Amino acid sequence: MPPPIGTNVLVMASPQTLADLGLPAHVRACLFDLDGVLTRTATLHFAAWKETFDALLAERGLPVFTEADYAAHVDGRRRYDGVRTFLASRGIHPAEGTPDDPPEAETVCGIGNRKDADVRRILNERGVETFPGSVAYLEAVRAAGIPAAVVTASANAVAVLTAAGLIDMFDARIDGVIAAERSLPGKPAPDTFLAGAEALGVAPREAVVIEDAIAGVQAGRAGDFGYVIGVDRLGHADALAEAGADVVVADLGELLADRSSLEQEPTTAPTTEES
Repeated sequence: MPPPIGTNVLVMASPQTLADLGLPAHVRACLFDLDGVLTRTATLHFAAWKETFDALLAERGLPVFTEADYAAHVDGRRRYDGVRTFLASRGIHPAEGTPDDPPEAETVCGIGNRKDADVRRILNERGVETFPGSVAYLEAVRAAGIPAAVVTASANAVAVLTAAGLIDMFDARIDGVIAAERSLPGKPAPDTFLAGAEALGVAPREAVVIEDAIAGVQAGRAGDFGYVIGVDRLGHADALAEAGADVVVADLGELLADRSSLEQEPTTAPTTEES
């Protein structure tokens, strides 16, 4: 079991071990995004965003929210940043409001809170699916003694990690709640990944960023991290590469030297917890 959250640990895996993980020799730590990398909650987030945005767009006679919109304006960003960025792309500029706004409020924060309520409902109804290949990769990283942090914009990270059985797999966690407490700008700014590297006691150049979102890959490049892996879940491999990914894979399991035991289908864990 890894050390408690926030514990600084320094390990240098052998060059062969790193090669078996598809990593360059200078890497000393791994920074994992959550939604879309380890868990399939990205599909739940898209469904919640679509339900929220489509109602607003219909009132204005505008086209519906699409997966392309999700990838370009929302994926990987903190909730209120996603609201602000997407609506601005459609020429809509609601008042900012405050985080205490009710879900009914027609403000950036109210709309974001509306979406969050939908996500919590969907999580409770459907549980959490994981990507077996990516979970196997995380397990191989930990078996090699390499420190790992989860860096996610999600404010529901604790509930998702707990339901997925991954809560004890990380030495540090920088999520939407912690980012808000520390006033850390969200992706594509590199601040949350930099905080993750700091929590592990490594320099950015010694860490690999693992992301499925364009904004997350951009954050990895902006932070001058030593290696950036793009995970293509939305059919936008070219966009991830253009954003700065050193390598793009469909699943992290592709990077493992021994892939013989990987399952083909995602697994699902039920959840009744909320963060």
